[in-house]
Amino acid sequence: MALWKLHGDGSLKLGEVVAPHERLSWGKTIGLGAQHVVAMFGATFVFPLLMGLNPQLAVMMSGVATLVFLLTVKGKVPSYLGSSASFVGVATAIYSAGGNPSDVTGAMFWVGVLLLMVGLIISAVGAKVIHRALPPVVTGGVVMLIGFNLAPVVANTYWPQDQWVGLVTMLLVVVLSVGVRGFLGRIAIFVSLIFGYVLSWLLDVFTGPITAFSASAGAVTTHLRVDWSGVANAAWVGLPPVTDLANWQWHAQTNVVGFHLPHFNVAFALIALPVVIALIAENTGHVKAVAEMTGENLDKQMGPAIAADGATSMLATFVGAGPTTTYAENIGVMASTKVYSSAAYVVAAIVAILFGFSPKFGAIISATPGGVLGGITVVLYGMIGLLGAKIWKENQVDFGNPVNLVPVAAGIIIGVGNVSLDLGGWQLSGIAFGTLVTVIVYHLAHRLAPAELKNNPEGAVLIVDRPGAYKGDHED
Repeated sequence: MALWKLHGDGSLKLGEVVAPHERLSWGKTIGLGAQHVVAMFGATFVFPLLMGLNPQLAVMMSGVATLVFLLTVKGKVPSYLGSSASFVGVATAIYSAGGNPSDVTGAMFWVGVLLLMVGLIISAVGAKVIHRALPPVVTGGVVMLIGFNLAPVVANTYWPQDQWVGLVTMLLVVVLSVGVRGFLGRIAIFVSLIFGYVLSWLLDVFTGPITAFSASAGAVTTHLRVDWSGVANAAWVGLPPVTDLANWQWHAQTNVVGFHLPHFNVAFALIALPVVIALIAENTGHVKAVAEMTGENLDKQMGPAIAADGATSMLATFVGAGPTTTYAENIGVMASTKVYSSAAYVVAAIVAILFGFSPKFGAIISATPGGVLGGITVVLYGMIGLLGAKIWKENQVDFGNPVNLVPVAAGIIIGVGNVSLDLGGWQLSGIAFGTLVTVIVYHLAHRLAPAELKNNPEGAVLIVDRPGAYKGDHED
């Protein structure tokens, strides 16, 4: 990955866009990197907990994975790789069948192997296979359902914890993003998080505890908005623990998990392998969403990006963390800042690795009040979903054609509503189920439709390489 070219004088003026190979001054780049850390941290921390894995280790490996990914794609696809949400159901199914964390990581390791193989195949034969399998109508739908699938997380987990702090934080994000010129407007999310954090602490001091939903308790309780008890007890420097499988219990309060080697079980691997379809579509949607924002044709990077995600998933699961995936949350940050510099992601990765060595800083971030996260994510997640609509618009997808309308409509509702399909020992739901329906049913409908309804039987090519894309097309 080549060094970055300084953008102008290192500052960002109104209407300008920073390309992936450019960077702002290092001070501003570090600020943007911190914002990417904020965007990814909640999900990267939460999903391992839901999978019975160690969040500190997951954060550390997410930084390592991001650096490997950026090197593989030569910095052309600015992305952050965090914990994948697609495997939460897989982990639950394996635990229900009597498995332990090493069985979970062992099953997920094979998904990484298969994803790596798919990426190598795409690199060899070209991106045309993806264009045929995932035309713009499909990729737009996948990007949309990935973003909007996160809506229940806001509505059911973050927002109820403190709706008024959430509302104030959300309004501040909007005001800073569209009403403030200069760099401050570009780091609106990070500034809003700090503001919301401080506001929550001041409310605790002057108004006392709040009676509201508590994510840790899973019920309505009376508690302080900012709880630093975990911060006080956490060490400044330390590694994640080594998993004690002999005393490990699923969902037990004494559950200690960390570094461990995977254990390979064919039955458990078969439960996990179908998720690779969702990961292929997720990675493809991510690369095309980045291409849409930056105005560059990234087809040649599709295979390396998918292969890199497979390789980093293998690396992460081999040491006991969960698989990685390109993060939609960080697409929202890029969409709001118009800064696509991969240098910011390098900074974010280094910060994440440092977090992985410091339980203290991890505890501080994880203590961010839920209401603050609600105010930020309600904007970020919506922006992710609307990128799917932008893909449709730029590629002039015709939703008057039922071949386009019906399959995508079904997939989006399944993804957004987290609809599930019980397959016996394995449950397909949410993003994975919605992605499968969108892709498979689209091609089935295309094959069954009369000739006059078929739209480009060879598969549409996503329109991303447009004159002036860096200057004007992304300012709306």
